[in-house]
Amino acid sequence: MNTNSNAYTVIYTTLVVVVVAALLAFTAMKLKPSQSANAKAETLRQMMSAAQIKPTDELYATKNAGVLQLYADNIQEAYTIGLDGQKNGELSVSKDKIELVDNLKPQNKAIKDGGEAKLPVYIFKSGVTVIPIYGAGLWGPIWGYVAFQPDCHTIAGAFFDHESETPGLGAKIKDEPWFREKFVGKTVEWGDSPAFRLEKNAETTGADNAIDAITGATMTSKGLNEALNVWFGAYEKHLGVGALFNALGGETLSETDNEEEE
Repeated sequence: MNTNSNAYTVIYTTLVVVVVAALLAFTAMKLKPSQSANAKAETLRQMMSAAQIKPTDELYATKNAGVLQLYADNIQEAYTIGLDGQKNGELSVSKDKIELVDNLKPQNKAIKDGGEAKLPVYIFKSGVTVIPIYGAGLWGPIWGYVAFQPDCHTIAGAFFDHESETPGLGAKIKDEPWFREKFVGKTVEWGDSPAFRLEKNAETTGADNAIDAITGATMTSKGLNEALNVWFGAYEKHLGVGALFNALGGETLSETDNEEEE
């Protein structure tokens, strides 16, 4: 074949493209299990950081297998709920079959559209309950996990992450431990609007459900504030009822009503 002909050029180019595409597909297929394992371990690190299972730096120094074992040792149960607050699924907590809902974007859409949601609830043996949040920052999605004390009212810890927030500004939601620590001991006021406030000078009011926004990161702070309140609203029928139950000293509403009637 004439190597200077157009036919040769087309055939050669086509073969190169096919070979490169095949190599890329093969590499992606081989790397997928490793990528999935890394993503699962990352989600568990964030979740257990919020739950205060171990300090964040220790969790990130632990290899994937150790993270899975730590989760399996500390988790009590995991399940999903719908927007009606009722359980609609179980999540395996076995080390070899850990199930998570870590693709939060579709759940965020379901919350906003009133669609069919499967919102995860993770309950640890310490009594801490962890839920996720997801929303939009300045340059891309932001997400994280918020942990509640057994009263379902007091925040035990939090962890936040982002795709592309500005280093030194919006990225502080992940990079600065002091920001996460601000949430510890604060409360979510179920039934209030908003249930939690992240805004400028919020702490000067002395409100238990408010912290100051990050200086210089107005849009990221607004995005995180909205994400928190959208997702807290989605969990209100589930966790809010639990908070009321605990406030009544473990009595059910029907028991309380009967006592009043007597």
